[in-house]
Amino acid sequence: MIQPLAYVNPEAKIASNVVVEPFVTIHKDVEIGEGTWIGSNVTIMEGARIGKNCKIFPGAVISAIPQDLKFDGEHTTVEIGDNTTIRECVTINRGTKTQAKTVIGNNCLLMAYAHIAHDCTIGNNVIIGNGTQIAGEVDIADWAILSGLVAVHQFVNIGAHVMISGGSLVRKDVPPYTKAAREPLGYEGVNSIGLRRRGYSSEKIAEIQEIYRTLYLRGHNNANALAKIEAEMPATKERDEIISFIKSNNYPQLPSEKKPPRRVAFFIDLKI
Repeated sequence: MIQPLAYVNPEAKIASNVVVEPFVTIHKDVEIGEGTWIGSNVTIMEGARIGKNCKIFPGAVISAIPQDLKFDGEHTTVEIGDNTTIRECVTINRGTKTQAKTVIGNNCLLMAYAHIAHDCTIGNNVIIGNGTQIAGEVDIADWAILSGLVAVHQFVNIGAHVMISGGSLVRKDVPPYTKAAREPLGYEGVNSIGLRRRGYSSEKIAEIQEIYRTLYLRGHNNANALAKIEAEMPATKERDEIISFIKSNNYPQLPSEKKPPRRVAFFIDLKI
């Protein structure tokens, strides 16, 4: 199912029912899973690992070398999961020796002209809007949505179920279940609409809202807020995920925990 006007390196490993349209270029050391469709004028370079039932639209460039001066020709990869759609002119760079790979999860949608830089890790069911630019070594957790023309600074972490408004400049980490907007980027509440769409109950959403009220709206510093949440709120997956996110990103910690400061400021530019 490879069109005669496409070029496919004989060393590439392509499942028998992959569709490769005219003018596609596929280099060596590429693997493509069953049921994937590659639109015309797509370029897939060395190190690409593409899963099953993906759709890659015209003009996309997958696994080009990173735009990073420390890259020295080492063998690295781009790994794309199953059922992911990559729209027109998206660019995804492979990793450097830092992480050795750039990862895109299952069931993602990367809209036209988005850029994913080296060593990024993007979870499952993530949506990246048109023209959004993601710098190197960014982590984006499952179910996050970044609207169009968002720019994400290198090393930033974005939590699960986050919604980021179009045109935002993301220079800070964004904790799970929240909405982020404005300039400079700030807390706009819990992503309650997105959570309802994914089956979260009103009680669970209220629990998450109470955690963020304690963190942000009641005058506590982070250390005191975390201590209060852990002491007064029952342990749940969502509570523990929020606490873990804040602690692991090296923000002001409980007195017993001493970690070096993080390279990017915390998401504390807040309004009620």
